[in-house]
Amino acid sequence: MTRLQKFLADAGIGSRRYCEELIKSGKVLLNGEVAKIGSIVEHNDEVLYLNKKIESSIHQDRVILLNKPVGAVVSNSINESNNLAKDYLPDPLIRWINIGRLDINSSGLLLFTNNGKLANAIAHPSSGFDREYLVRARGHWNTKKNEMALSGIKIEKEVLKFSDIYVHEEKTTGSNHWFTVCLMTGRNKEVRKIFAALDMQVNRLKRVRFGPIFLSDKLREGSWKELTEKEIDSLKNYGSANL
Repeated sequence: MTRLQKFLADAGIGSRRYCEELIKSGKVLLNGEVAKIGSIVEHNDEVLYLNKKIESSIHQDRVILLNKPVGAVVSNSINESNNLAKDYLPDPLIRWINIGRLDINSSGLLLFTNNGKLANAIAHPSSGFDREYLVRARGHWNTKKNEMALSGIKIEKEVLKFSDIYVHEEKTTGSNHWFTVCLMTGRNKEVRKIFAALDMQVNRLKRVRFGPIFLSDKLREGSWKELTEKEIDSLKNYGSANL
């Protein structure tokens, strides 16, 4: 015997508070009747959410890696766009929470989890997670700009910088340069802002790594893969997270 909201949370639908809201909204049926807060679920009871049977299970942390395409919006609002990143994910009954963000014009590695505490802990700047991006930018690049990007540039009252930068000289064509850059933070449009401050225009931005998790070349844009238990453990133990 267990309370309905805990039963739903243990099945991975979302947090207990979120599941309570689902019950209050009348979207959950218990043995064919609209469920109420505080309802008890027993072994042979049938629980339906959006006409799908919810099986009893012990909640496990799940993490999905999405290769986000350009144009997909990272948002929980159903009214903001008809092309939401979360719409590419499996199990639509699960309340997937994005770990950090990518802007609409960026592509690449984006993580989602069913554990809100895990998402917040990993995305927090103090967690020590570095992010790696492949960038194509137009403009004139030189040693001075390289040094400024690494030492820090004051932008909008914050000092932004790359922790590492590599210039792909072999890919340079005209004024277009390719870079691999790393950041220790995940501020809004941080990569673009740094390049813009150096009079460089970013025309392609793709995240290829988040901490210990790399984006495979074999995973097509718009496709996803579920991280293994070992990969999830590597996230929890990375940097200063110790989750």
